[in-house]
Amino acid sequence: MRPIAGGLCAICGERLISPFAFAAEPVQSSAESGETRCGLCRRLEPPYLKATAYGSYDGGLRELIHLLKYNGVRPAANVLGRMLAEAVEDLQPHFSGTEVLIAPVPLHARKQRQRGFNQSELIARSALKLTSTGSRFHLSANLLERCRETTSQIGLSRHQRRENIRGAFRVTKPDDVNGREVLVVDDVFTTGTTVSECARILRRAGASRVYVATVARTLKTEAQSAMRDSETEARVAMAAAG
Repeated sequence: MRPIAGGLCAICGERLISPFAFAAEPVQSSAESGETRCGLCRRLEPPYLKATAYGSYDGGLRELIHLLKYNGVRPAANVLGRMLAEAVEDLQPHFSGTEVLIAPVPLHARKQRQRGFNQSELIARSALKLTSTGSRFHLSANLLERCRETTSQIGLSRHQRRENIRGAFRVTKPDDVNGREVLVVDDVFTTGTTVSECARILRRAGASRVYVATVARTLKTEAQSAMRDSETEARVAMAAAG
């Protein structure tokens, strides 16, 4: 379970296909004008300023996340929290001197009752205990609410995923968000559809800047494997739910 290495997109953190990837054109609202960006971020700038992840969603890291989410092994959140804390350290130079709100990606109320916890919140709480500048962060666990259940994203195109998730979240405390920097936290960044929707509504509510930090992310070389794993996870979850 090692940190991601190699050439990555300066905005979304995707692995660059080539070390000679496109140089970013000067864009005033981009994370770092002049840094390299993947083709997708060149074509359509995400609503977040920068996304970072600790490691690739495969092997032991994927198994550890599964232990927490599907087996209820809560101590795994402490290990994952250490990894998230390292990912957040990469964002430290981008934050201003003001307090940063941390918004875990929420589960729908029915799913959270079924699982008994929100894994993103547990990981975020563990990470906050370990960040070198923890006092600059404020965890707002209920800042975002998943107000409707969504169908499975498995097998959907990128456009279909965006349409499926659009309108699924709302900001519960717009006054708390207005003019503030917000860090959206989740366990896994797969296609970025979910965190992008969270970032979009936070920006619409008045957030000055939105960042994303996850424990793991799917990289291009692992995309097909991750899709197969997601299909397996969905079947296991359906079987468990009866």
